[in-house]
Amino acid sequence: MSTNVVMPQMGESIAEGTIVRWIKKVGDQVDRDEPLFEISTDKVDAEIPAPAAGVLTDIKVKEGETVPVNSVVAVIGGAGEAASAPEAPAARSSEPAMPEAAAGQPEVASGAAAVEAGDEAEDDDAHPFDGAQGEPSTDDLRRQRSSPLVRRIAKEHDVDIRLIKGTGISGRVTKQDILGFIESGKGRAPALGATAMPAFAPGESVKVVPMSVMRRKIAEHMVLSAHTSPHVYSVYEVNFARVAAVREARKAEYEGAGAKLTYTALIAKVIVDALRQFPMVNASIDGANIVYKQDINLGIAVALDNGLIVPVIRKADEKNLLGLSRAINDLASRARAKKLNPDEVQQGTFTITNPGIFGALYGLPLINQPQVAILGVGTIEKRAVVIDDAIAIRPTCHLSLGYDHRLIDGADAGRFLTFVKERLEKFED
Repeated sequence: MSTNVVMPQMGESIAEGTIVRWIKKVGDQVDRDEPLFEISTDKVDAEIPAPAAGVLTDIKVKEGETVPVNSVVAVIGGAGEAASAPEAPAARSSEPAMPEAAAGQPEVASGAAAVEAGDEAEDDDAHPFDGAQGEPSTDDLRRQRSSPLVRRIAKEHDVDIRLIKGTGISGRVTKQDILGFIESGKGRAPALGATAMPAFAPGESVKVVPMSVMRRKIAEHMVLSAHTSPHVYSVYEVNFARVAAVREARKAEYEGAGAKLTYTALIAKVIVDALRQFPMVNASIDGANIVYKQDINLGIAVALDNGLIVPVIRKADEKNLLGLSRAINDLASRARAKKLNPDEVQQGTFTITNPGIFGALYGLPLINQPQVAILGVGTIEKRAVVIDDAIAIRPTCHLSLGYDHRLIDGADAGRFLTFVKERLEKFED
């Protein structure tokens, strides 16, 4: 019995993935959970395991090609099945077929995640048809049947999606298409004095290199975040003397339990407590509604050689300090080894990123959509501070909170960071 191998959903609002390389070739024997191919999506490079044991009989998507999630990319046959012969060239249909879904799997991922294909059940009022304009063309209908994410971006920027030439399957408009359309200034009046500046002048000595898939996806996500949320930042200096003492006192104990006690884990513990106290920071915005998340799913940004990934600790509020330490160590190690499962980079409700490990005094990171806030951790170093009118040397750290001003005001951010500062400076062992 054959098993379809599909492009997995690797994160919230991720609609497509790119095959970076095939680890196995047609005719190879594969075991269940053995790495089969490597993909790249928004902030994610991952090796995808085989869903079943057998023989790789067909590869439907070549290296470098991008397809929507849930598209069939390969077929694994039972032991003894022969690899499929190459298909004879056939005349291309004027309307390419939509991606085939795996048996028993829906074309559209559940939850808030947006996909670019298989979106047959669309809201009838997403793009109302004006009968006075005549019957819509096939191309218009395809463009209108785009993902919920694309439609949301179109609505927020007052863009008629039918004006955009889609590059997705069957002419669908992808996230990259609409962001490029918005960036180009089409569909809205140009700002006074605004001109498109070329990246380089004719005759200038330059080297032009295409972006990697991961870098391109990160760029798209950052543009989306900058366009979606009005970002505001607050920065607090925190005395880390107490945190450093706790870490030093318990480091050996945690190593004996198989965990590394890091500053990130100690900060994460306090952040979890703060998110319980200030639920508006653990929320999202859905149109005119505020969505308060009942679970605290903590994203921990991990730097990779060629990009960034944000694995998520699910229900972080149910873990103690040892549990958080183990989870952070495990996710970071598997992220660098490209061993994360798709559901481990989804449904985060708040993110911690640490530019301080590279020496930055503090960072001003962009919010990881659809969240409404992100914490930046600066470098921890000894500085002169004033304690009881005397100068003392203490390890200090600058914490920055980037927040969406549509939901969080400066006073709310101040109260949140004050809570975090006080808990860290008087950390309860």
